[in-house]
Formats: sequence, structure tokens, C-alpha cells
Amino acid sequence: MTTTGTVHSWDLATAVDGPGTRFVVFLAGCPLRCLYCHNPETRFARYGRRVTAADLVDEIAKYRRFIEVAGGGVTVSGGEPLLQPEFTAELLHAVKGMGLHTALDTSGFLGDRATEAMLADTDLVLLDIKSWDPATYRHVTGGEVGPTLEFARRLSDLGKPMWIRFVLVPGLTDAPDNVEGIAGFVATLPSVERVDVLPFHKMGASKYQAIGLPFPLADTPTPDAALVRRVREQFLSHGLRA
Repeated sequence: MTTTGTVHSWDLATAVDGPGTRFVVFLAGCPLRCLYCHNPETRFARYGRRVTAADLVDEIAKYRRFIEVAGGGVTVSGGEPLLQPEFTAELLHAVKGMGLHTALDTSGFLGDRATEAMLADTDLVLLDIKSWDPATYRHVTGGEVGPTLEFARRLSDLGKPMWIRFVLVPGLTDAPDNVEGIAGFVATLPSVERVDVLPFHKMGASKYQAIGLPFPLADTPTPDAALVRRVREQFLSHGLRA
């Protein structure tokens, strides 16, 4: 019997969701409350709809040839896909069986819910390391950084390819020591292929208004080119591709 999950939406995208053009599935529900979240509605299951993995695979199959030609695949994102591990695992397994590249986009906060079987069906993990300093991580997300770091180490031990993503927020995550901590740690993980430094933006501000929530970083500036360059150079100095 196919598993049912709560899905917010899906879309075709070419950005930082993995190589090539991706069919990106956004699951609904997330245990973290990131201050800079640009899809706040995906935090809540009530903004999703129930979909079977089989029905979603049928939808993906419509774009299979296009995805293959574009050198892409399927990315399961959120929200947080590991909040629905059975659904995520079944979806990844089915997509892998179609011969498509698979990616899991996660904060790693619930990394212990990712089974060995699920990871075997995952070609790439897009892992968000939101901060190195524990107090900053707690302030930014409401959670703890330890589970993410443990998951990253586990993935590296398995030889699982990773892209690390770091959201750069002026006055929040940009402290040199904070960036240096992430860079130094990531440099010890041989399976990391690249680091994506993602400049904070406010494109999701209207979504907060739409669901009746204040946008916590409304008064925070976006990072300028000099700051982005400095942070990327910190990662590069550790031999990382950024």
C-alpha cells in the first residue's frame, strides 16, 4: 500500500536544488522556525494537501523525458522532508527506480530519521548548516545545531555526496568566527562537493502577511557584494568549492 504524505506544492526549477533541471517536491511541515524562511507556509501541515507517493510519481513521470534531457532529477524539499520519513523514503525509492537522479534537501535536524535504505536511494544531500555557533543557531532556528553536524558526519562516512548551503544574513549569521567554524568543519567532510553561500533576501515577505505572521527580519538589510565575497573567500580558503 502506497504511503500518503502532506505536500505543499511541486515545481520545475533550475537553481540550487541539485544538478540540472529539477522536479522539486515541497513537503509541508517543519520542526524549525528559521527567521529568514522564505516559504513560511511550508512550516505548517495545514497549508498542504494529502497525496499518495504513487500519484506524485505519476506526476513526475509526465516530465521524465524533459528531466533526463536537461540532466536533472527530482529533489524532495520542504518544509522538512524528514518530518515525513516513510513518505520521503517511498518517493525517493520510486524515483530512483525510474532511473532519475535523486536529491534530499534537509536541515539535518531530524537526520536520525533517515534510514540506510532511504540514503541508499538518495544520490545527493543538500544540507543546510544555518550556523556554527550554538547560540546563534538556536536564535535563528529555535533548534540545536548538534543533530545537523552529526548527520553531516554520518553522510560523509557513507561517502554520500553533499552540497552544503549557508544563508548569509547581515548581523545574524555573518560573524567571521561563525563562518570560519562552518568552513573548518565542512573541510573535514570528504564527500562535500560544494558550498552554496545564499545571500539573505526578502522575496518571501508577502507570504508572511498572507498567513498573518510578522516577518522577523523586515528591517534586516540584504548582504552587499563585499560581504558575500568575504564569506565565499572564507570557504575557498579551506579548499572548498564555493
